[in-house]
Amino acid sequence: MTILLSTLNARYAHASLGLRYLLANMGELQDQTRLQEFVIGAKTTEIVERLLAHAPRIIGFGVYIWNVEETTRVVAMLKRVAPDVKIVLGGPEVSFEPAEQQIVQLADYLVTGWGDVTFPQLCAQILHGPQPLMKVHAGVQPPMAEIKLPYALYTDQDIAHRTLYVEASRGCPFKCEFCLSALDKTAWPFALDTFLAELESLHARGARLFKFVDRTFNLNIKTSLKIMQFFLDKLAANPDDPVYAHFELVPDHLPDALKEGISKFPPGALQFEIGIQSFNPEVQALVSRRQDNAKAADNIRWLMAHSHAHLHVDLIAGLPGEDIASFARGFDQLVALKPHEIQFGILKRLRGTPIIRHTEAFRMVFDPYPPYTILATSLIDFADMQRLVRFARYWDLVANSGRFANTLGPLLGEAPFARFMAFSDWLYSKLDATHRIALDKLAALVTQWLQLQGMPQQDAAALVASDHAGQADAPKMRKQSAPAAATSAPARQVRHLAA
Repeated sequence: MTILLSTLNARYAHASLGLRYLLANMGELQDQTRLQEFVIGAKTTEIVERLLAHAPRIIGFGVYIWNVEETTRVVAMLKRVAPDVKIVLGGPEVSFEPAEQQIVQLADYLVTGWGDVTFPQLCAQILHGPQPLMKVHAGVQPPMAEIKLPYALYTDQDIAHRTLYVEASRGCPFKCEFCLSALDKTAWPFALDTFLAELESLHARGARLFKFVDRTFNLNIKTSLKIMQFFLDKLAANPDDPVYAHFELVPDHLPDALKEGISKFPPGALQFEIGIQSFNPEVQALVSRRQDNAKAADNIRWLMAHSHAHLHVDLIAGLPGEDIASFARGFDQLVALKPHEIQFGILKRLRGTPIIRHTEAFRMVFDPYPPYTILATSLIDFADMQRLVRFARYWDLVANSGRFANTLGPLLGEAPFARFMAFSDWLYSKLDATHRIALDKLAALVTQWLQLQGMPQQDAAALVASDHAGQADAPKMRKQSAPAAATSAPARQVRHLAA
């Protein structure tokens, strides 16, 4: 073994699709290459020791916004204890603005962008010559048909215990300036029959949960329908052995043919991530986001009324040109559509994204350290931005978790944003924390807040007690009340299905 491919995943359940693509495309060097993944939070010395135990000549690291700081420490230690080992970096975090990054300065080589072709070529030069003259190598984008798919490299352990990431296409035709996909010219599909054959193989090996990373799953409806039919066929063949699929959906593009396909799925089998980001047309124009808000709202409304799909809808706070009042109107509009989850995100300045062009005009201040979260704008000062950050965290604990399903309506009333912001401010005054909050303590505080808002103590206690959060045997009750076909589904979907 000569070459190691490594990364620090955010969780063990996340299996690196990017590293498996590299391994699949190593060609003659594949037999000399091994993949070794870690999880953020592991001790640097232990990671370095385990890497060097293989006596590699080259280590390639996948670098992302969530692992760049810890990977920098790993690379720094490697260069001290094993300076002859060549370090090659790749991934979105180091593909842009590399000159100012410590990790790039420490490493020997950097591959920016697509690595499927360029990384194996670079490794061959390092091992066999001629030695590369340049430190930075721009990744070559090959024809899609020439990229070997990596799905056979998911191990039986991966299939049994981890989320399997798959993609029917790469890239995105849209230009939303807060997203790295804004730099893509279009979306490039893989050969559909080849891709479906890979899904078939994974399913035959026992895979049941598939997370699609395509930015635009429903861009090509014919392709979308064929992929959905694959899952419908599996469900029809064996209803007692369900499969689950997660797709990112363009919100204003849901023609009747796609609706018909979606409506056939049973509860728990489909999850859609839908990016609304903002309902303010002026803000959308500023960040180059094309979206028909009326159609998007109608489609979410239809999905909630006529499908069993689990909806996870995104909003972003801190976009240029959006103040708290504007965001509140969009939030209230989305709450009225009643999706299962509203992911309240805070804007981040991903390296390379065009959002940076608004920095001066809107006095946008970002945290200089990952994940580069917005700290203030001309319309939202630092103190209010921190209130929004806490709101987002408490919303996740109370609303998105599904543990307060019965309580949420009375908690929000007719002014969801304003009422939850008041609750968030009060909750922080009591806890002085946003993490490591025991569920029984949170339930007690929700009960107390409802009383402060005028609800009789007995009614407030009974309301919270009717929810999972107020039940001592909630896990047991969830298991009993969840539909049989959904007991292996992602945990949040089960909670919402059982609510």
